[in-house]
Amino acid sequence: MVEAAGRGGSGRGRPGGDQGRAGRRRAGRPSGGRGAEERSGGQRKARDGARDGARGGAQRGGPRRGEGRYGGSGRSGSERRATSRREDSAVERERYDGPPLPEHITGRELDRSVVAQLKSLPDKLAVRVAKHLVAAGQMIDTDPKLAYQHALAARARASRLAIVREAVGEAAYAASEYAQALAELRAARRMNGSSAYLAVMADCERALGRPDRALALLRSARGEYSPDQQAELVIVEAGARRDRGEFEAALRCLERARLNSRSRAPWVARLRYTYADTLVDAGRLTDAVEWFHRTDAVDGAGLTDAAARAIELERRLERD
Repeated sequence: MVEAAGRGGSGRGRPGGDQGRAGRRRAGRPSGGRGAEERSGGQRKARDGARDGARGGAQRGGPRRGEGRYGGSGRSGSERRATSRREDSAVERERYDGPPLPEHITGRELDRSVVAQLKSLPDKLAVRVAKHLVAAGQMIDTDPKLAYQHALAARARASRLAIVREAVGEAAYAASEYAQALAELRAARRMNGSSAYLAVMADCERALGRPDRALALLRSARGEYSPDQQAELVIVEAGARRDRGEFEAALRCLERARLNSRSRAPWVARLRYTYADTLVDAGRLTDAVEWFHRTDAVDGAGLTDAAARAIELERRLERD
């Protein structure tokens, strides 16, 4: 979707804590914990209350005239179902319409390969889908939630196109809608057979608290990958190992990658940053300082906070 929307670079896997967009957010990923217990407790209380109310109604001879089965307005089941359908229809309509499109977007900003895929649609429909794809790509970094809504509007009109499902998957990923991102990217992969989304899909599994599934998915990687894609796969694999507490295994995984590449491409900085961050987790702080400095040396675009991390660790080592 990135190239489709005229945005440079993949945007995936940029560092900031634990590499990968989902990795950066994994501290806030859904889990069980107290909130889940409170929700389940609340659900049990609601069910108990409903049973008590039903028993009370039976003892009193059932609901009074003019009341429904559970009291209230007395709407019949068919009326409630009709209301629910109208509400669902309104939601679907809102999703279909999508957010307002910025006036400057024409749809011609798309990459030619994407335009070619949209030619299977009627002209007016293709233009509308194109505009939503462009809007999603332009907003994915600044307002990922809004970008996701634009992508959903494109999907509502062209759900059978792989490029559209890919766009929804990437926008959902950026918006931390990891289950939806995984479903959309799986659909895109079924349509076009591409493995280009594998790292993102595995990172979604991590964000959903399933590192074992992430590793299994990564083991299915086949074919040729660019250096950037290879780095993303390694970064996500290392992250899954870290999720399992296997820090030494994560380090070995990264050490087999091209950490010492002379390239100054962004993927080198991301890879080195991940290695330095994993060294911290493994308790090897002196080595981590070195690799944060080595990251900063190739991070001309300022993608990472490697320099600040190095200073922070040096001060920590001095105090100790």
